[in-house]
Amino acid sequence: MTKTVVLIHGAWQVPASWDRFKSRFKAAGYTVIAPSWPLMDRPVAELNANPDPKFGSLTVGAIVDHYEALIRALPEKPLILGHSFGGLIAQLLLDRGLGSAGVALDPAPIGGLIPGPKPLSAAFPVLARLNGWSRPFTLSKAAYDKGFANTAPKAQRDEEYAKYVVPAPGRIFFQAALNLGTWVSPKKRTQPLLIVVGEKDNTVTPNLARQAFNRQKGSKAVTDFHEFAGRSHYLANEPGWEEVADYAIEWAGRNA
Repeated sequence: MTKTVVLIHGAWQVPASWDRFKSRFKAAGYTVIAPSWPLMDRPVAELNANPDPKFGSLTVGAIVDHYEALIRALPEKPLILGHSFGGLIAQLLLDRGLGSAGVALDPAPIGGLIPGPKPLSAAFPVLARLNGWSRPFTLSKAAYDKGFANTAPKAQRDEEYAKYVVPAPGRIFFQAALNLGTWVSPKKRTQPLLIVVGEKDNTVTPNLARQAFNRQKGSKAVTDFHEFAGRSHYLANEPGWEEVADYAIEWAGRNA
């Protein structure tokens, strides 16, 4: 069983958003690695005030390449755990044969899924901008409250929006919407995969996550699904996050 886990944050988030999960996995005996996406290894204030000029056009493929290089340098195959776009990245890394197993929390859609009205509504402000393909996009506080952390307490939303939320590359949303660079081949996947979603997720709905599960069941490897009642897209941080982390740790102990 692997005792290394690579945590991959999603859009609009930074590695520090994994601090709670990091503590839980370390307590379970894991070596925890939580790197930033390319062009993001700077303080939150700097990322918000002055994102890298190349950041808006950062692609899904470049992010996957970044994590692939890191994972190949590790002494053992890790558990790969990603949230939101990080969950999509995790599945693409498994598709490249990397990792001992993967966990995708509220994963952004792999190629070929039908998003539905709520995910499309969440993505529309990014897609509707002039030259949005090449520009960073910052999630508004109102959108964060409504669609990202909608079941978290208001005080937590207020504090952690300021602490963790940064711009995201516009291009990755176009890629997800147009199925560009987001396809996987379940039949060739040999590593176990767990897909997790929150019942109240307004960004990646349970229906969308279950579509990913149904597609990934084409693998002969273990493929599991779990829905947490009453949780939002922020299920790795909102109250009850310990249950989510422990579920992933227990699952990995059996499968990674």
